[in-house]
Amino acid sequence: MSETDHQPNTAVVVHGAGDLRVEELPAPAPRPDEAVVSVAYGGVCGSDLHYWRHGAVGESILREPMVLGHEVVGTVTAAAADGSGPAVGTAVAVHPATTGTAAGRYPADRPNLAPGTTYLGSAAHLPHTQGGFARFTALPTRMLRPLPAGLSLREAALAEPAAVALHGVHRAGDVAGKRALVIGAGPIGALAVAALRRAGAAEVTAVDLQELPLRIASEVGADRTLQAGDTDAIDAVEADVVIESSGNHHGLASAVRGAARGRTVVMVGLLPTGPQPALVSLAITKELDLRGSFRFVDEITEVLDALADGSLAIAPVATHEFAVEDALAAFETAADSASSGKVLLRF
Repeated sequence: MSETDHQPNTAVVVHGAGDLRVEELPAPAPRPDEAVVSVAYGGVCGSDLHYWRHGAVGESILREPMVLGHEVVGTVTAAAADGSGPAVGTAVAVHPATTGTAAGRYPADRPNLAPGTTYLGSAAHLPHTQGGFARFTALPTRMLRPLPAGLSLREAALAEPAAVALHGVHRAGDVAGKRALVIGAGPIGALAVAALRRAGAAEVTAVDLQELPLRIASEVGADRTLQAGDTDAIDAVEADVVIESSGNHHGLASAVRGAARGRTVVMVGLLPTGPQPALVSLAITKELDLRGSFRFVDEITEVLDALADGSLAIAPVATHEFAVEDALAAFETAADSASSGKVLLRF
């Protein structure tokens, strides 16, 4: 008898706006190329909060019940029948994307841009792509990344969002010796601060509205912090590289103002769908290089290695941990950026 046969498969399922439920699901039935993973931790992402509060993330509208979650780590409890992937007992992080196919429509080295790509816990397609917030889940072995020796599942719990932040830093190019500015010091912004510090940025300034995110940013490597309303101080930064991670047009305006002439702004924060006000005239006269950054390619492997060797210090970003049975309290806490950083569910 396997572990999944006698333990309840507790999961976090969203049924509609404001309707989050903790339910018992059937044991997973893996395909030949899938392993069963016993999930240890799952991080609550902004997209999870949007599905819970609004029933949608941008154009991805909830049309059927969906297991949430794409930031998960766990242990393999049943290896794939086809012999691929890690053995039973292997601790793994999860790369949540399944790359779409559209030859010639995206750069070969940037599969994150492939049309038709799916992501765990996403309502972009119908049927929805069920997520990983379940005690047991069947996942394709190509998604699984074994943890380096000595790295615990708890330490690896932030690997997926850290990969998003690292991808944004990679999009900025070589940041060594440069002055960096991070707009929005929530979990992704704080992780970007840590990634910039690891990449050799000479000075890192973090901006946010709230005191807690700014304190966390300092703990992971920011040299100084600024209040978002202090426009004069932001203007005076004159950064070589700006990481915009607030996900709103006010933050983008601060990024444009805080960038030095002829430098780069990387837009990591996902703004709402539709037209957005922006300081386009100033971006033009400064000749700024505005770059998008979407999810990540395979930076999760680099993140795991960096966590294992200690070169990426991100522990302060995770501020709360809840048992999966208390998922609603976890989501309510995660929705309050003034009192929480990254919130983890413990399975």
